[in-house]
Amino acid sequence: MPAIEPQLRYSEEELTEFESLISEKLANAKKELAYIRESLSRKNDQGTDLTGSGYLSLEDGAETAEKEHLNQMASRLQKFTGQLELAQIRIKNGTYGVCIETGKLIPKERLRAVPHTQHSIEAKLAK
Repeated sequence: MPAIEPQLRYSEEELTEFESLISEKLANAKKELAYIRESLSRKNDQGTDLTGSGYLSLEDGAETAEKEHLNQMASRLQKFTGQLELAQIRIKNGTYGVCIETGKLIPKERLRAVPHTQHSIEAKLAK
């Protein structure tokens, strides 16, 4: 009985499934990023009428902290969208789902949970 060859690449059907998952996540992330940017620009437009008072209130500190939090979220989302876009490119060039450390196929469950990953769990844990 011949040995079963390990699968080296995902099929076109499997890649189509991952592509639609990634496209959906990318669209949601871009919407969220646009919303955060809109919120930040609105916050920058407000508050100019009280700048001459010289007093800082607790609200000013809370608003600054909220802006900082929104900026961090926007930065994370920007990085995430970039990673998703790179995953789409890997689907197109046929390298999607292959661990860059081990060269083995990344399990579907992991790709469904983290569709932009380039590492199998083994490679991730070895770091």
